[in-house]
Amino acid sequence: MKLRIEGAEIFVPDGLEVNAAMARTTHIAFGAHQDDIEMMAYHGVLECYGLSKKWFAGVTVTNGAGSPRDGVYADYTDADMQKIRKSEQKKAAIVGDYSFQGLLDYTSSAVKDGACRDTVEDIKGILLAAKPEVVYTHNLADKHDTHVSVALRVVAALRELPADARPKSVYGCEVWRDLDWMRDEDKVPLDVSGHENLAAALLGVYDSQIAGGKRYDLACVGRRRANATFFASHGVDVTTQLSLAMDLTPLVSDSGIDVEKYVTGYISQFAEEISSRLRKLR
Repeated sequence: MKLRIEGAEIFVPDGLEVNAAMARTTHIAFGAHQDDIEMMAYHGVLECYGLSKKWFAGVTVTNGAGSPRDGVYADYTDADMQKIRKSEQKKAAIVGDYSFQGLLDYTSSAVKDGACRDTVEDIKGILLAAKPEVVYTHNLADKHDTHVSVALRVVAALRELPADARPKSVYGCEVWRDLDWMRDEDKVPLDVSGHENLAAALLGVYDSQIAGGKRYDLACVGRRRANATFFASHGVDVTTQLSLAMDLTPLVSDSGIDVEKYVTGYISQFAEEISSRLRKLR
């Protein structure tokens, strides 16, 4: 696997040869930054953890240079933060028993450049080597430009794969905007209630972010718990933690679907649901 950025790497926690580690992968997540994967794609970790026939892998697209910092990290340079965040992502891969962890090392500006093909080509190469059954990435209604850009590059790469190499399911997950606003029938609920100790450990390795001023560890679990309780208004909770996803599979199955219209269609359906309820009850 030849990646396009010098310094990019494929890390295999158990030391297996890289091609073999890719070939055994069944679930894979593409995140913009170090820790995005552990926040949005914990479902994939749980689906594979401790199983010999299912393997989860993560791919972090950017280098983490622009992350906020405080406390002991306040005086760290961008170069220092890149090293710290890469180390933290590798620790998470070890804790989660990932098949492999890709660190593509792009700048955010490169990822956000729609004319730059490098990110798409690297993602496509990894997908062709892994041929996963399930892909997780950011949802296309996220409010972070880099997150949306990564999701767009993932969709573009998936659309260029041969039909027999495309995954069965592609999920756009919550980080910088949750998906509670979608109609219930449009949401993909992902049960993430298992191994709470593992979830805490995966989020907890990112000390540079938590001690640096962002309590992602508490916020992420809080969102999952809130999703589980507020998902259905008429019925008891069926799980203790729930992640919500946008189904991006149709965008991959049919490359003729316009991405913008697909996403804004969810918004239109949500608006119509609200209008309909108001008309009925006023």
